[in-house]
Amino acid sequence: MPPEHVFVHGAGRRGTDAWPRLDAADGDFVSFTPDSAIATQVSELLSTRAHARTLFVAHSIGAVPTVLAAAHLDVAGMVLVEPALYDISRGHPSIERHIAIVTEARALAAAGDVRGFWMMLRPVMFGGSFRPELWDREQALARHWARTALPWGHGVRERMVHGIPTLVVTGGWNDEYEQIAADLTHGGATHEILSGHGHRPQDAPGFRELVSRFAADLRA
Repeated sequence: MPPEHVFVHGAGRRGTDAWPRLDAADGDFVSFTPDSAIATQVSELLSTRAHARTLFVAHSIGAVPTVLAAAHLDVAGMVLVEPALYDISRGHPSIERHIAIVTEARALAAAGDVRGFWMMLRPVMFGGSFRPELWDREQALARHWARTALPWGHGVRERMVHGIPTLVVTGGWNDEYEQIAADLTHGGATHEILSGHGHRPQDAPGFRELVSRFAADLRA
């Protein structure tokens, strides 16, 4: 029996909403409780996938609980989409710059300056500068990102994907994610770029076919 596809969302949209190019029948779409801790997400994956062979497809920070859980599950393969596996690439300039900016921005948010937080975070997360005229519209989004889990400090190591067929998909727009992809390829992962959709290459027209080819190669 082929493995079940399990789609693990990032810090934004959840469930099927996070994967607009896919159909509900394509697999099991995880929907973590908003702002849940990484450890809680790992526990959920372990409990729900304990007796099933799985092909994980995980986006952004969703790759963190996926990789941590994979060592304890029957995993046929993984498709990691712009994986936020910062722990495996510590020391690289682009990674350290991002962590430093986010750390400083989160300190502002913790002190009650959510606008200041967003002025720092928006450019590094979404590629566009802060625009005062959009602040009223973006406040809720800023507050969400000010409390979401951070993707580093969880003990993820590149060796954790060794022995698991892994496809890394990036958008080719951000040095951090390209560096993480490069480090994963050192352990045997394959890397594909789907450009034009920034941090969400799963929105590209060819994404579903890419996952299907990867799954077919596993069966072969």
